[in-house]
Amino acid sequence: MNDDNIIASKAPLLSHLIELRTRLIYCLVFFLLVFGVAYYFATDIYRFLQQPLVEQFSTQSDRRMIYTGLQEAFFTYMKVAFFTALFFSLPVMLMQVWRFLSPGMYSHEKSGMLPMFIMTPVLFIAGAALAFYVVMPAAWEFFVSFESLGNEDGIRVELEAKMSEYLSLVLKLIIAFGLSFELPVFLLVLAKANLVNATSLRHYRRHAIVIIFLVAAVITPPDLISQVALGTPIILLYELSVFLVALGENRKRSEETASV
Repeated sequence: MNDDNIIASKAPLLSHLIELRTRLIYCLVFFLLVFGVAYYFATDIYRFLQQPLVEQFSTQSDRRMIYTGLQEAFFTYMKVAFFTALFFSLPVMLMQVWRFLSPGMYSHEKSGMLPMFIMTPVLFIAGAALAFYVVMPAAWEFFVSFESLGNEDGIRVELEAKMSEYLSLVLKLIIAFGLSFELPVFLLVLAKANLVNATSLRHYRRHAIVIIFLVAAVITPPDLISQVALGTPIILLYELSVFLVALGENRKRSEETASV
């Protein structure tokens, strides 16, 4: 191979690297802009995240939330801004990844991958919404029930939640539920790589149900409502995954038959 051929072979790689750098810069700039806006409204965002707990104390206006470290409130708001920026930047990041990869794909590959790129943020938001609007109110009610008013033989036991600990628990639940709802995307990727198929997914359905409820028991608060609230949708998503994998296999067989 002469020097001209070597230079020609390097040119496409260089152009791809330049394009990748440009798209990464777009994502970083967008993230930083959203981070700045999110930090400005960090107290309002944190107040929104407090709503499931506020609802438990709706009749008690004297309740408070504390921080015990000098820098704790500052870093809590920084964390709020960071995860808010990441949440809103995810669709932009996925769009940039799609625009980078799609020119090198065949039309049938695009039609197969595009739904997964669209499903990823939608499913994550659905899982996060379930955690925030269904699981947290039930879980917080369970935890607050351990308060006691006290009597002549004891003292009052009352919750004074720490800012950082509350945020960590909320983020843990939101991320856990959001990622759990990505099960169809995960199984579709495995199916595209020929690591699973509809038959194997149906065969191991009972095992999957047991594993799903075990995972739900680990990542949710220790109450039955939260575990069922996570486990039931995940089982339904597993069944949806089986249907989508089987649909893809049937379409692939039809295309192979038509090409013969």
